[in-house]
Amino acid sequence: MNKLERRKFLAQSGLTAASLATASLAGAWPHAIQAAHWGSTSQLSIAPFRIDVTPPMGHGCCGGWIKPIEAVDDAAEAIGFVLLGAGKPIVICAVDWTGILNSAHLKWREAMAEAAGTTPDRAAVQCVHQHNAPFACLDTQKIIAEQGDLPSTLDVSFFDRCLENIQKAIREAIPKAEPVTHIGHGQGRVLEVASNRRINVGPDGRIISMRGSSCTDAALRAMTEGLIDPFLKTVAFYNGDRKLVCCHYYATHPMSYYGDGRVTTDFVGLARKQRQADEPGTTHVYFTGCAGNVSAGKYNDGSKEMRPILTRRIYEGMLAADRDLKKDAVQNAEWTTSDLLPQPNSTLNAETLAAAISNKANPVVGRNRPAFELAWLQRLAQKTPIILSHLRINDIDLLHLPGECFIEYQLRAQELAAGRFVATAAYGDGGPWYVPTKEAYPQGGYEVSVAFCDPTVDDDLTSGILALL
Repeated sequence: MNKLERRKFLAQSGLTAASLATASLAGAWPHAIQAAHWGSTSQLSIAPFRIDVTPPMGHGCCGGWIKPIEAVDDAAEAIGFVLLGAGKPIVICAVDWTGILNSAHLKWREAMAEAAGTTPDRAAVQCVHQHNAPFACLDTQKIIAEQGDLPSTLDVSFFDRCLENIQKAIREAIPKAEPVTHIGHGQGRVLEVASNRRINVGPDGRIISMRGSSCTDAALRAMTEGLIDPFLKTVAFYNGDRKLVCCHYYATHPMSYYGDGRVTTDFVGLARKQRQADEPGTTHVYFTGCAGNVSAGKYNDGSKEMRPILTRRIYEGMLAADRDLKKDAVQNAEWTTSDLLPQPNSTLNAETLAAAISNKANPVVGRNRPAFELAWLQRLAQKTPIILSHLRINDIDLLHLPGECFIEYQLRAQELAAGRFVATAAYGDGGPWYVPTKEAYPQGGYEVSVAFCDPTVDDDLTSGILALL
């Protein structure tokens, strides 16, 4: 989508920067904003870290309703960095898991913050969202465990070991922190990977069928790509001419095929690992953008032959973004956060969900999924907000969003911060599952059926993004 098309989209949605700012000032914006400014170019330093987070054999995958782990093709990792010198330390991390939700997400941020000597609101953890991986929700696991007969979705002792290991890695990394003198940004077009999932719309405006991560329906694959962000964006941290950390951002569901019980970082993780092998002295981190309604379905038939092809296309996008890197001396840094407490979807009822969970006649998915929904309602009842966060260095914005946000939020952020370079990571706190736009709700479709918030989340999240940017 070019700038003119984005402006048209925003205008049609009534979401101009001016209108949102006016709403904010009028008191329609329920977010608490905190910021930390920093202006000395001699203070900033970075400490990258990584740990292995490969789940043990038999661990549940993607919420417990696909085949559990039985083999490892390539290791899952948690990779990130601590940024020092911009007030209290800032920690940013990407994890090769399906999701980290609710109190599990808070515990992960608390663990990183404690190790780095900072506060949890200055720690962001995003998932890459591969499906042969844990979908980590401590609250859901507690609900499931109480049933006695449901398969576990999360090995809590394994989760705790991951937190211990990441704390150890952070503590070991900080004394080795190196100065950050320059920051660079670039983007490269990725060809024939991303496509919109919600492309088959009937005359009544309702979604007829979805084009998923893979698709063998020739008619669906022949349809247009639909709304996507075609660019892979890269932000690089330098000490002089040495590239220390490279963060890559691209919006698509990251699975070529899954459900076979084999741990893999799939095509986006394999591309990241290839870049890591190219540049062993640089830490490469990959973040999945707003891909709630974006996948490789137009270009991927789910065959094993497609995984290396998709890997190469992402890798080539990374190389193109690297060639496009524009490096500038670091002038300033700012960290901001915004609280989001959305309204639950009106279709969710705690008593109905509890009955579904306890009904042993239901299939596993018909009991586990309601457990995730019930955990979300319990969280909202406790008024535990989602934390949106944002790092700005010079004219570069790194934006961290929750759940499976639709691509519109990423494009909207770029429009709201016109003139700056915006790299968006979604799949942070996965509590709300899918986060559609308000226009998508009346269209129906799979994503809307597993959206735990009501349509007002669109205005709330958009105003939060505006506040951060």
